[in-house]
Amino acid sequence: MNARLSRQDIARAAAHDIPEGACVNLGIGLPTLIADYVPAGRELMLQSEQGLLGLGPAPAPGEEDYDVINAGKFPVTLLPGASVFSHSDSFMMIRGGHIQIACLGAFQVASNGDLANWTVDAPGQIPGVGGAMDLAAGAEKVWVLMEHCTKEGAPRILEQCTYPLTAPACVDRIYTDLAVIDVVESGLIVRRVADGWTLEALQAVTGAPLTLAPDCSAYRNPATQGE
Repeated sequence: MNARLSRQDIARAAAHDIPEGACVNLGIGLPTLIADYVPAGRELMLQSEQGLLGLGPAPAPGEEDYDVINAGKFPVTLLPGASVFSHSDSFMMIRGGHIQIACLGAFQVASNGDLANWTVDAPGQIPGVGGAMDLAAGAEKVWVLMEHCTKEGAPRILEQCTYPLTAPACVDRIYTDLAVIDVVESGLIVRRVADGWTLEALQAVTGAPLTLAPDCSAYRNPATQGE
């Protein structure tokens, strides 16, 4: 049976890959879960665009403080040494190139790294790009966390995005429920693939050509990676 990672395990995998000491913005949606899964002993600076640096995991039930929320408006904790600052200072940090990795959700990613994550052009929707354009342009690297396909089964990874772009050629890595894929000059390189999935099966649910890395490994919850 072909496995799929849960949203929590996608976040665990990304959290496990963030290098020691990195300053990382956690965007709305799936990326906000990363704060719950930072490996023990790993020191990271997690930033939220509304003006928090030093995010910790979600609070225990009953200990929520709704004055301390992440970009998705969910309660979080602040680690010792955390900073709280203005929205404008936050964007000075983002635009000034002080974010090593921006972890963002997406509706679509193109094979050249184009990002579409702010509107699907749906009737009645009021689009708002928010801070995604600044993060895509200002961060050293952009990692996308998303499901591999839509609820209807259509690919989210395409040769060209069909939704309006947030930013061109900005995505460096994609974490989905099926694979970890690097975006390089030559195209899309599969670095890890979920249990039971062959390159052919993965290609069948992907709208752009994939190449299997020579050292491609199993894609699982990092806690069970050695099993």
